[in-house]
Amino acid sequence: MQVPHDQLEPDTLTRLLVEFVTRDGTDYGERESTTEDKVAQVRKQLTRGEIVIVFDPETETTDLVSREEFRIRSLAQ
Repeated sequence: MQVPHDQLEPDTLTRLLVEFVTRDGTDYGERESTTEDKVAQVRKQLTRGEIVIVFDPETETTDLVSREEFRIRSLAQ
């Protein structure tokens, strides 16, 4: 299920974004960026609609995926 980012409390959204950008395996290219820079980049992608927040009620987890990935997942269900 998609979670509209603009309906989350600002602090909750920030904590979610920090958790996402600090996960093992996240890679932002050759240049090392600060956590704050990474959060700002992801926040811009959310605002532009390039990525969406999804919640899986079965596993009670959240993730950020591309809009296309979300569309594909939705069609598969």
